[in-house]
Amino acid sequence: MRPISLLAAAAAIAVVPASTVFAQRQQPTPEQRIQRLERQVDELQRRIFPKGRPADTAGYIDDPAATQSSVMTLNQRLDALERQMTDMLRQGEDNGNRLRSVETSVGQLKNDEDQRIQALEQRMTAAESAAAAAPAAATPAPAESTTPAKPRARSTTPPPKTPAATPPAASGDEGVAVAAGDPGEDAYSQGFRQWQAGDYDAAIGTLRGFVKAYPKQRRVSYANNLIGRAQLDKGDARAAAETLLANYRNNPAGERAPDSLFYLGQALMKLGQPGQACKAYGELDAVYGVKIRPDLKKLETDAKAQANCS
Repeated sequence: MRPISLLAAAAAIAVVPASTVFAQRQQPTPEQRIQRLERQVDELQRRIFPKGRPADTAGYIDDPAATQSSVMTLNQRLDALERQMTDMLRQGEDNGNRLRSVETSVGQLKNDEDQRIQALEQRMTAAESAAAAAPAAATPAPAESTTPAKPRARSTTPPPKTPAATPPAASGDEGVAVAAGDPGEDAYSQGFRQWQAGDYDAAIGTLRGFVKAYPKQRRVSYANNLIGRAQLDKGDARAAAETLLANYRNNPAGERAPDSLFYLGQALMKLGQPGQACKAYGELDAVYGVKIRPDLKKLETDAKAQANCS
């Protein structure tokens, strides 16, 4: 019996240290427990988020953490906003460039209009000064009638080229006294008679030859005005307007410069430009005023009514 009791006692002694060691192993330290928890959390995150940990966007307990898809969606929206901002900036720059271009064009137009107005004012001032300084003519003008000539049948026989003491007078002519033997007066009178006869092409050629041969003759203003009237009578209103305007501009003090302004308005009416015709009549009044002959003034009054000038 004693050997059995000794064996049981030895076994009991051996069991006691083992259970003590087991009890010590079952109670880890707090640090060990925290480390074990951290390893478990890391392992759990690796299993749930195999592509990496998500952004730490959760501000509160009930806020869900950002996922990979939500981050991608946010990136896409940010990219779209950046593209829209870039487009808006580009459009703003384009609009600014267009606005600057428009402002430049408007400024250029204003400068051009100012220059044209100043040039017109200078011409009108020069015309008024020249008209005031021009000496009165000693003899009445043997010029064309202010009454439009009626077309006649062209003469098959050319008019005589021999000097004539007195050219034939037309209805409403202002005077026909011409000094005998004056080749310049004879050349002008020949063109005047051709215009009266309705031979407008021949009259234009004769009068142009007269202007070229006698550029200083006092009938040059008459001749250029009659050329424009002949062009108007033959139906070439545009050429007539150019000729009449040139006669007024080149020699505003000429005796037939007012007539050229009036018939310029007539040519513009033929071209279907009543507004421009009214401007021509207005300039006639502004430049020559009371110096306009009564017969021409009456024609101008009727022409203004026809053009509905205000």
